[in-house]
Amino acid sequence: MVAPVTTQLSIPAALEAVAAAVPDRDCFVFRGRRWSWRSFDERTRRFGRHLVDAGLGLRRRPEDCANWESPHDHVALYLHNGNEYVEAMIGSYKARCAPININYRYVAEELRYVLRDAGAAVVVVHSTFTPVLAEVLDDLEPRPAVIQVADDSGLPLLEGAQWYEDVLAASPPELPDELVASWTPDDLYIIYTGGTTGMPKGVLWRQGDFLEAALGVAKPVEELAAAAPRSSLRTLPSAPFMHGAAHWNALSAWLGGGTVIVQDHPSRLDAHDVWSVCERERVTALQIVGDAFARPLLEALDAGHYDLSTLRFLLTGGAVLSPLNKAAFLEKLPGLTVVDVLGSSESGRQAVRNVKSGAQGDAATFQAGPHARVLDDFMEQVLEPGDERSGWLGQAGAVPRGYLGDEAKTARTFPTIDGVRYAVAGDRARLLADGSLELLGRDSVTINSGGEKIFAEEVEQALKTHPGVDDVIVVGRPSERWGNEVVAVVQLRAGASTSDDELIEAAGEHIARYKLPKAILRVEVVKRSPSGKADYRWAKQVATGATP
Repeated sequence: MVAPVTTQLSIPAALEAVAAAVPDRDCFVFRGRRWSWRSFDERTRRFGRHLVDAGLGLRRRPEDCANWESPHDHVALYLHNGNEYVEAMIGSYKARCAPININYRYVAEELRYVLRDAGAAVVVVHSTFTPVLAEVLDDLEPRPAVIQVADDSGLPLLEGAQWYEDVLAASPPELPDELVASWTPDDLYIIYTGGTTGMPKGVLWRQGDFLEAALGVAKPVEELAAAAPRSSLRTLPSAPFMHGAAHWNALSAWLGGGTVIVQDHPSRLDAHDVWSVCERERVTALQIVGDAFARPLLEALDAGHYDLSTLRFLLTGGAVLSPLNKAAFLEKLPGLTVVDVLGSSESGRQAVRNVKSGAQGDAATFQAGPHARVLDDFMEQVLEPGDERSGWLGQAGAVPRGYLGDEAKTARTFPTIDGVRYAVAGDRARLLADGSLELLGRDSVTINSGGEKIFAEEVEQALKTHPGVDDVIVVGRPSERWGNEVVAVVQLRAGASTSDDELIEAAGEHIARYKLPKAILRVEVVKRSPSGKADYRWAKQVATGATP
């Protein structure tokens, strides 16, 4: 079979083509303010011009770099969701710099590590985060420039910093013609992993490969521009832009000519705020991250009355959305389609599951994408559909170049088998006879107990079938008898009361007995990242009695 011919794009060229096609349409909406595509294009060019005038941009030719090297200057985005985040992100691409996502929950030690690892030349920061940034700036060599975004904290300008709006006002919206002509799919898109199971790493994608593998965009720029006027998509990414799922959703909507909307209070998940903005802005698609977002949103639906008649799609990924919560959305919002996306920073989109009202299906089974593969345990061969063995979930086709500054991990995560390069992010899976994909769980949180391999996510989903469980993280802890034993850290729903035996009995209806928890520890709140991902390091500390 001959592979289809694709036309790869650069991010800035693609977005400018859309802006030219729909200049007066809303591009971005936040707290009642509206930025047209024309004004968004101008503001991103002003930010890019500031970087260019500061001497920043491309340092080497992309083709001269090893797979773990970046040719760009890097711009760190240390921000809550808002127009400044996406303006600085797109403006950086226009200057041929590479933006870097920063987790705003980091303490000083973690922030210092990421800024050093990225070699950030600029940090764009909301004022509320400047006290933590100030702790590490003197430890960075060279010291990055700081562009500060005013917010409700009222904190003053850091010494030597510039206000974001002053930077834009002082910079012309014109970019050099030769710079615009140089935009290429070979320029990098860089995303730092969340670091929930290890130190964060910068994943290096060619922009053309990223658009193709993660967003499904590989067509001539003229086709993007021609299709943009027909779009009616209005999407609200409710997760933080600092994680891929949210800004991938925004970029995907923009490349289709749509409008991106942010809730009024993005510093935390306020479910009533999310639904109110969906109602006010006639949102057609809402992006969430699994059960951590689903539970408060469902509770708010029960407590409030919202006109959500325009909402057609609920997009989820990055964490499991349980069948119980999925069914609740479909019951409360007739006509909704739940789109469950399987993928990672290292693979892009690998599989998807679309569920409408009345549909049934296994929560762990997805429709595999055209480039999803399951590799054997030794990463030496590709398993055929119907093979009873589980293996590593891999992705062929367009995959990242590697990890920034890490040659060894690049080789491990992106192996070559029979001349084909794969991305293997660490998930375990099985390819069923009908070609569907059964996701088993992340290997880094797999528990080896009594000679058996137990996937934490599988146990978590089994426990969530009990109506009294609000949230749960499952980890292993040392055991003289088992080597490691399964421990569930459980948060019960408000007012719920249930025994350990009842929880284990409910889980036992869905998984084998050897997988059931040997201990259940109750906590007031299960700790997750702002994106909704489980904090397994915290749960391990709880399970072992260490101080979280």
